[in-house]
Amino acid sequence: MSCTVTDGVADVRLNRPDKLNAIDQAMFEELVATGERLRSDSSVRAVVLSGEGRGFCAGLDFSVFGEMAEGARPARLETDGPAKALAQQAVHIWTLLPQPVIAAVHGVSYGGGLQIALGADIRLVAPDARLSVLEIKWGINPDMTGTQVLPELVGRDVAKELTFTGRVVSGEEAVALRLATRVEEDPHAAALALAREIAGRSPQAIRESKRLLDLAGRISLDDGFEAEQVAIHSLIGTPNQLEAISANLEKRTPKFADPA
Repeated sequence: MSCTVTDGVADVRLNRPDKLNAIDQAMFEELVATGERLRSDSSVRAVVLSGEGRGFCAGLDFSVFGEMAEGARPARLETDGPAKALAQQAVHIWTLLPQPVIAAVHGVSYGGGLQIALGADIRLVAPDARLSVLEIKWGINPDMTGTQVLPELVGRDVAKELTFTGRVVSGEEAVALRLATRVEEDPHAAALALAREIAGRSPQAIRESKRLLDLAGRISLDDGFEAEQVAIHSLIGTPNQLEAISANLEKRTPKFADPA
């Protein structure tokens, strides 16, 4: 993994290009550690997640399948969160970041690689990218949060079709299926541009908006509406909210402070 932060934007890259960024034990651990570090870094306002080389991520490293053939099973971890396996944590951590996470997908995004992308808030894909819920090919089910996240994005029936067949879809079809957000010829450049735009907004307003949108459909309407009102009352009159008003009225670029 590599991670650089510039002007509030974290550029995180899976960095095993000779293996098409296939996920091994070390990468699982690095994904979690990097996500935890960014989660607590108040200077980071948006995150771009991409892969070095010819693809985003080809899925699990063959060494992991070798361990499965010998009977190895994912260890359950002692944690208070819902993700009880390291592989689940490697995806779920990105949903826990208060900052928006944008996945930039080119080349292949198979199996565990696709599930990593599903942990992002927004997915920008190359038109000729190839995405697949590939686990069925290896006689297993998606186990990196994908079975719970995928139906919410594409619908239960499409999620089942993709999971039962493991068929490969292009970036264009992924957008049509709502597996991805939009097509970009250069997903990484487009993701960085979007991240910079987000980083220029009030970070507290962005964080509250992400939190509220992630609650939608997962709590009652009464609770959702109440959370919305609590959030806006917490934002109105704060220094960054007043700066947003002043900058707009004065037709200048706002200068927002990082969250405490």
